[in-house]
Amino acid sequence: MRFLPKLALAAAFPLALCTAHAAGPAENTPRQAVSDLKPLLARAAAEGSARGTLTGPGAQAIARRFQTDAPIEIDVRRLQRLPQPGCGRLEVTTRQHDVNQSGKRGDQEMVYQISYCADGRFPEER
Repeated sequence: MRFLPKLALAAAFPLALCTAHAAGPAENTPRQAVSDLKPLLARAAAEGSARGTLTGPGAQAIARRFQTDAPIEIDVRRLQRLPQPGCGRLEVTTRQHDVNQSGKRGDQEMVYQISYCADGRFPEER
């Protein structure tokens, strides 16, 4: 399926249940509808945080797999600026409520980190 590589980071969250260890972006910030994670990563690298809801074929496939209509929410926050301008170490929290996994319904949340730049590239290693 063509959409799976683009959504590898965002779609991985249902595979493991993780707990958030820090507050995400401000709750009053509106969520941006996105079909992949890149716009949220770029915005958080530049501005410090971003919130979104995954849409499109990837979100539909995940909804079918986990038998839920609940939105897939993504919160990204910059943990630190990196030496390269516009780049940061980001924490991504992806969550979906009321998923069906192995016959049990519950909430899924995954928290992971990634380094990313506001111009859409990964920072060079130093």
